[in-house]
Amino acid sequence: MSDILHKTTVLVLNRNWQAIHTKTPAEAFCMMAGGAATGLDVQGDDSIVPVRWADWLKLPVRDEDHAVHTPRGAVRVPTVIVAAKYAKVPICRPRLGIRGIWERDGGVCQYTGRKLAPHEGNIDHIVPRSRGGATSWENCVLSHRDVNSKKGARLPHEVGLRLLRLPHVPKAMPATAFIRNHHGIRDWHKFLGA
Repeated sequence: MSDILHKTTVLVLNRNWQAIHTKTPAEAFCMMAGGAATGLDVQGDDSIVPVRWADWLKLPVRDEDHAVHTPRGAVRVPTVIVAAKYAKVPICRPRLGIRGIWERDGGVCQYTGRKLAPHEGNIDHIVPRSRGGATSWENCVLSHRDVNSKKGARLPHEVGLRLLRLPHVPKAMPATAFIRNHHGIRDWHKFLGA
């Protein structure tokens, strides 16, 4: 039970039904119980019904794997909730880290131009940290692991490497652009355009 409560499997929409965030079921239940959000009962492609907390507790559980068992019975875990009073779409940048670098560089090694599988890439510091290089957007690129290993603590030109393009701080974008449906939740598709 605790495992299902702490995975980010709930899509949060603003009151205009635009995707703005993801939450865990535990967080979603708190928002719904406190009146800060309404759950969406997504019934196929044609029917989406907003449901307040008191009525949510009475909904039939369609899939035992997506329910929380309480002393009062099973409670369906929402897949999508709508924030009651929040209307904005936050503007943000990706976090500096492997996911952010991967997004900015499009999953392409910045030395070879090769599209990488997730296990093939890592972050390369253009100016190595051992030589005073910072961990910053302007000094980090996505690199094939073998290329990064070959480069080691040297500068790119010292090992015959050349960057395809200079790294940059990514532009700020609507938060919706950074939401990924890693768990393949069908109900999210209509709100993420996927």
